[in-house]
This record gives sequence, structure tokens and C-alpha cells, in this order.
Amino acid sequence: MKVIINIKTEKEIKENAQSIAKEIGISLSDVINASLRNFIRTREIYFSDTPRMTPEFEKILGKIDKNIKEGKNISPKLSSSKEVNDYLDNL
Repeated sequence: MKVIINIKTEKEIKENAQSIAKEIGISLSDVINASLRNFIRTREIYFSDTPRMTPEFEKILGKIDKNIKEGKNISPKLSSSKEVNDYLDNL
């Protein structure tokens, strides 16, 4: 037997979630049901304010790694505020 669950969310969140679900060929109800099934199965829910690796972030890190390997765009080790100021003044 199916039942209805009413939830409150921001309009933009609902619209974005519906749009993404439609893109992958499922309904928003399917997304919510899958989330609930996962919660029941694992008895866990995960919240984090730590950014997750995205392709864009990995691309940025790749550029940084390349710069480090090539010795580009790297400041020297500075031990005092005077050294920092002198270094910045000479850029």
C-alpha cells in the first residue's frame, strides 16, 4: 500500500531536484524513495559541510600540482612579517 508523505522544502530545491531526476529518467518520488530505502538499509544519514571533490575542483588541483612540479607560482619560505612584506613589495 502506498502512502503520501508531505514535506516542506524551498521551491528552488524542488525544481532543481525534479529537473535532475527528469534528466536521468526518474521521478522525484523515486529519488526520495531511494533515499529512504538507503536510510532504512544503512540506518545512517550523512551530513557534511566539507566540500566534495568535483571535476572542476580536481582540474584546479591538477593545475596546482603541475605548477608545484614545474616550480612555478610558488613563493619562498618566509619566516617573519618583515620577510613577507619585503617579498610582497618586490613582486
